[in-house]
Amino acid sequence: MRNSSLSRRTFLRGLGVTMALPWMESLNVWGDESTKNKPASEAPLRLAVTFSGNGFQSKEWWAKGEGASMELGRVLAPLRPFKEKLLFVRGLYHEEARKGNIHSSQTGNILSGAPIASGGDIRSGTSFDQLLAQTYGRTTKVPSLVLACEQSNPSVHKNYSMLYSSHISWSSPTTPTPLELYPALAFDRLFKDESSPADKSVLDAVLADAASLRRTLGKADQRKLDEYLESVRDVEKRIANAGKRGELQGWRPTLEKPNIPRPADGFPQDIGEHMRLMSDLLVLGFQTDTTRITTLKLNNDHSALRFPNLPSVQQAGHGIDYMIHHLLSHSDGEDFLKVNQFFMEQLAYIAGKLDSIQEGPRTLLDNTMLLHCSSMMAGAKHDNDQLPIIVLGGAGGRIKGGRALDYTGKPDRQLCRLFLSLMDKMDVHPKTFGDAHGMLEEV
Repeated sequence: MRNSSLSRRTFLRGLGVTMALPWMESLNVWGDESTKNKPASEAPLRLAVTFSGNGFQSKEWWAKGEGASMELGRVLAPLRPFKEKLLFVRGLYHEEARKGNIHSSQTGNILSGAPIASGGDIRSGTSFDQLLAQTYGRTTKVPSLVLACEQSNPSVHKNYSMLYSSHISWSSPTTPTPLELYPALAFDRLFKDESSPADKSVLDAVLADAASLRRTLGKADQRKLDEYLESVRDVEKRIANAGKRGELQGWRPTLEKPNIPRPADGFPQDIGEHMRLMSDLLVLGFQTDTTRITTLKLNNDHSALRFPNLPSVQQAGHGIDYMIHHLLSHSDGEDFLKVNQFFMEQLAYIAGKLDSIQEGPRTLLDNTMLLHCSSMMAGAKHDNDQLPIIVLGGAGGRIKGGRALDYTGKPDRQLCRLFLSLMDKMDVHPKTFGDAHGMLEEV
């Protein structure tokens, strides 16, 4: 038989649904039922990416040792309770981010490794979180939730748009994914009463495709298709009834609806409150299985945030609001370290909440990959020859924590190799991504 006759079996497709059909005489196909589906009792994996701009205190971003005895630099001090679930990665970088200017060129491709257009053009690359959302996110109400705690900057800096400094998630090379800055609107997006792909009947999702296929079939196969679809409908009804009676086994979200009230309208003036609300929404989206992909940008690169909620070390009796974050990063002093730790406290808060939620034998943190990154190592130097990267969580047992990986001085240090590894954990397998042609085998 010709190779064209040995293609995989025919499928019906709809929004977020792919349904395999039985063998039919009218169709020139060959069955291939092999799958890599996870058991229904196993919780899904989630990806969260958090970002803070302008790097970290130059001498205090480090980790060494393994497991419970791992030692962490002062920047990472808030994460000490999670040492055994932490993967510290040093030495990776983006070659394209080293071409162009500082800030914009270092941030707009942080999750893609793509070339950045200069002048008035806006062009980067689809970020790996959105690549996952295009596939893995189809079965949830919200394929991807993109949150931010600082508004985007539309100005230009050294011939590059500052939109690059304001967006880490890109739906396409020319489209930064819209940021949700308002906690109340993010809450509405997650929980406003709308039907979602996951709420709809599988059969209803593929009816249009089924009708189109039916017209191409012989009469015997039309009857076979009708009988098959009717059997699917019957199974759906029985599952729905069993669910109402509480008879279903297997994984379910630990929450069916939000357990916190809708945040107040508007934009929180207190940055601590704003970040905490966004962190709560990230966790809640995962806990209810409303989304499995979330990006949270704590601030922009070249950030104008101030931190009056944090007591100053350098100016006793004052908050750290005497200088915007970007300029504070140039000082590389104790107040900048204190802001660094504040960002890590948000990450520790998210990790703690995820780790307190049990999902069968694992916690929600164990079933999550929580990646934190910045656009440069140290704000005072704007250096990005190695980027600060940590991963918290176990990816459903696929990532071993309590380790520090150092790629400094080694070949093939592309950060996109890490992204290929993380996508692989979620069963999305592009052969290449950005400038990478292979995964990091140690991850």
